[in-house]
Amino acid sequence: MARFTIPRDIYYGKGSLETLQTLSGKRAVIAVGGGSMKRFGFLDRAKEYLEKAGFEVKLIENIEPDPSVETVMRGAEIMREFEPDWIVSMGGGSPIDAAKAMWVFYEYPETTFESLTVPFSFPTLRQKAKFAAIPSTSGTATEVTAFSVITDYQKGIKYPLADFNITPDIAIVDPDLVMTMPKTLTAHTGMDALTHAIEAYVSTVHSQFTDPLALSAIKTVFEDLPSSFEGDEGARERMHYAQCMAGMAFSNALLGIVHSMAHKTGAAFEGGHVPHGCANAIYLPYVIEFNSKNALARYGEIAKYCGISGSDDAELTKKLCDKIREFNRILGIPCCLRDFGVNEAEFKKKLDSIAENAIADACTGSNPRPISVEEMRKLLICVYYGDEVKF
Repeated sequence: MARFTIPRDIYYGKGSLETLQTLSGKRAVIAVGGGSMKRFGFLDRAKEYLEKAGFEVKLIENIEPDPSVETVMRGAEIMREFEPDWIVSMGGGSPIDAAKAMWVFYEYPETTFESLTVPFSFPTLRQKAKFAAIPSTSGTATEVTAFSVITDYQKGIKYPLADFNITPDIAIVDPDLVMTMPKTLTAHTGMDALTHAIEAYVSTVHSQFTDPLALSAIKTVFEDLPSSFEGDEGARERMHYAQCMAGMAFSNALLGIVHSMAHKTGAAFEGGHVPHGCANAIYLPYVIEFNSKNALARYGEIAKYCGISGSDDAELTKKLCDKIREFNRILGIPCCLRDFGVNEAEFKKKLDSIAENAIADACTGSNPRPISVEEMRKLLICVYYGDEVKF
């Protein structure tokens, strides 16, 4: 038996933020990030809508990019003191992911973070609160997914937490919130969405329910991301919906080793953080080359659906990789980790542990081609130096 889970309600379109005033309850927390939602007036607007609905509102602010275990625990403590019946999170993937994890510790204080790293092992939520998610970036799609990514900085590892319990009750996909995204963030989140959709389409647990969502999202990204990057408002709106569709696909079809590698390298290097969407964009064509032994026909289908022509699936897949690399060039994303600026000596020193951690990542199991630790080492070396994957 398979399962397909998304939020009960997805509200979308310009101005859909006002949906908050239709909620019912007594107390609501709003979890937000570093300030853009406040700076552009969206936080005040959300608070006003909730207050019009009769809520007492408390803010949990300044959730950092790639939120830490410590941030999650602090937020959960605030929730336990305030006792909200709605948790509302708005912003990029980080505050929404953090709020999802806070939700678990709010309702189950005795739970340990280690226990949550076991996929699909969460306790039953909605004993105290429901959850509304409002994305301000067009990439993570955490507003419709069963995932939350939390970073243990002491270990230098991002942990993807997975359970259908943390799929939000309501998603509000309002394109007004993404019109102010800077170009670099637009690029990184757009390529994150593309990676979600491609990995979902070739996943070992893809289905008839997830395939159409994934293909539609891929085609929209290829058509609209460059214009969205340049600030075209129509393209921004279409990208915002496409990333949501990609999220519905991958939340149910799961992901693959692009994400395994991104999770385990994002916070691994002292020389600087590798943003998640940027890491995905760099790794994606190398992983397609690796996976093509097992998923050549699926990649060929993606290419043909997006208007790429070729004599066979091998040529179509190569052209798909070429297109992704051309997109990275247009968007200012480096082609390999060396060009990103990761120190070679540090990379070599940490290679073995990163490879082992990536194999253990929750996303590895649904990758279309099984991979050993030694193969992961070789793949990471290709990703570092920009070499073609030939094994």
